[in-house]
Amino acid sequence: MEEINFKSLKISGLKINYYYICHRKLWFFDKGITAENTSERVKIGRLLTNQSYQSYKKREILIDETINLDIVSKEEVIEIKLSNRLEEAQKMQLLYYLYYLKKLGINKKGILVYPKLKKREEIELKPEDEKEIENALVRIDEITKLKSPPPLERKPFCTKCSYYELCFSGEV
Repeated sequence: MEEINFKSLKISGLKINYYYICHRKLWFFDKGITAENTSERVKIGRLLTNQSYQSYKKREILIDETINLDIVSKEEVIEIKLSNRLEEAQKMQLLYYLYYLKKLGINKKGILVYPKLKKREEIELKPEDEKEIENALVRIDEITKLKSPPPLERKPFCTKCSYYELCFSGEV
C-alpha cells in the first residue's frame, strides 16, 4: 500500500473505535447523528474515567482538536474503559492514538485499563498495526462518504447500543 496522506485522513479515536464495532454506527456518528448523550453506559464510562487514576495530572488531553487522550504520562498514554466487551475496538483506538502521536514525532506506549475489572494491558504500536490503522483510515473515509448508511448487520451487542432504536425502527 502506498503512503497515505495522514493529514487528510486524520480523525477522532472514537471513529476508529466505531469502525471496528459497526460501520453503520460510524456513518451515523460522522453525520452528526449522535445517541451517546442519552446512553447510561457512556455516562458511567465518563464518570469512571474522571474518578480513576487521580494522581495523574495530564488528563483529558485534546491534541489538534482531533484526538482526546484520557491520561498522558512521560512514557505512556492510558485509555480507561468501562468493560472489555469490545476489546478489539478499544485496542485499535489506543493504537490509533499511538500512531497519531508517532506521526507528530512522539513515541509512547499505551496502557488499556479496566478499573472495574482490575485489568490492565500494555499496548505497543508495531509496523503491522500501523498498516492496519492506515487501511482503517482509508475504509473510514470511504464509509463516511457514502450517501446512505451501510447495510444493517445484526450483532450480539446491538441491543445495548445507543443507536439500536435508530437502526431497528425500520425508518433508516
